Amino acid sequence: MSIPTSCRSEFETSGRLIPTLDGEGPEHMAFDSLLLEHCYRKEKPGPVLRFYRWDGHWLSLGRHQTQLASHWQELVESNHMKLVRRPSGGGAVLHGGGLTYALIWPHPPRRRREAYRRLNTWLYSGFQRLGLELNPGVAPALAGSQNCFASATSADLVDPFGQKRIGNAQFWQRGHLLQHGEIPLAPHNQLWQEVFGTAPPCWRPFQPSAASVEAALIDAIKELWPGLSWNVNPITGREHQLVRDRADVYRVNDSEVSSNSPDARIEVTAWRSGRPKG
Repeated sequence: MSIPTSCRSEFETSGRLIPTLDGEGPEHMAFDSLLLEHCYRKEKPGPVLRFYRWDGHWLSLGRHQTQLASHWQELVESNHMKLVRRPSGGGAVLHGGGLTYALIWPHPPRRRREAYRRLNTWLYSGFQRLGLELNPGVAPALAGSQNCFASATSADLVDPFGQKRIGNAQFWQRGHLLQHGEIPLAPHNQLWQEVFGTAPPCWRPFQPSAASVEAALIDAIKELWPGLSWNVNPITGREHQLVRDRADVYRVNDSEVSSNSPDARIEVTAWRSGRPKG
């Protein structure tokens, strides 16, 4: 499948690049949600891109994921990993040893598939700079999949060997988009096996570094919106405080794993006017 390499710039303001952060799952999810909220509250919002790493091993659950494997609780109790709820959809993702991105896109195409296609253009172009060819997956989208990396739909990208390289998920709010993506670069092999019962994806012919992936994707996003200027703006003190105040919303505690989904604890405003078609 051929993918076009650029899209016309469509913004009246500059984009924001946030320097790479390390942190825990709830804080990362709270920050991404906060950035999306800032977007829809602004009169002329611009896109925001950030990359981040995770302190320790975290299993993030999709927004509507309710079927949790029983042995995950044992792994949490034995301190092998922690759980966090994403605002975005999809299946569970094991973080640690990889690179995560969050992209805020004001007023994207209203059809979800078109939004995925255009952002896959960006991801494809970035990895092409590293000498790695990726293409969209072909598996059907199945509701309730426990493991995000067990299959690759057209929203995801796979390498020529069929290995899923990037798993993507979206959250729409008032016509604006938060897209999450996970790039497992050096996952914990044993923990991945224990969580999902399968081996993690293996890089061939070589494994890129997190720094090289980040640099390539930053270059590529400037190609996606060539008329847009990007400013590097770190997280502010005010944002830090708001993130701390909201982080507990995304925390998954023991009782929620063993009984019901914590999804109701995540504020569901949003889709009344902003949910896409398709």
